Amino acid sequence: MCETISDLLARIGDKWSLLVVTTLGDGDLRFNELRRRIGDISQKMLSSTLKTLERDGMVTRTVTPSVPPQVEYGLTPLGRELLHPVSVLADWTKRNTGRILGARAAYDARSEELAG
Repeated sequence: MCETISDLLARIGDKWSLLVVTTLGDGDLRFNELRRRIGDISQKMLSSTLKTLERDGMVTRTVTPSVPPQVEYGLTPLGRELLHPVSVLADWTKRNTGRILGARAAYDARSEELAG
């Protein structure tokens, strides 16, 4: 059981999965719009992340028959449930960024003193 939990947490807790879920929290998006909103993500990484999230039941992929076909991605009810803990974690990170950066700077300064 622990192995399964560890595997799932690693998958849904990775940087790109969290960004995709958070971004789709505002509504369904086409691939290129999702990529534009996320920013620094390659087409290959976004495609891979979406496939994994779809397989895990977090994301839906809807193809609209047209020329060319249009594909939209959205959150499933399970994916929407994930939004709450992800949002809490993101809010905590925003509130504590200064403290974390300060701790890093202090640690680095101590490490330099010991090395120097």
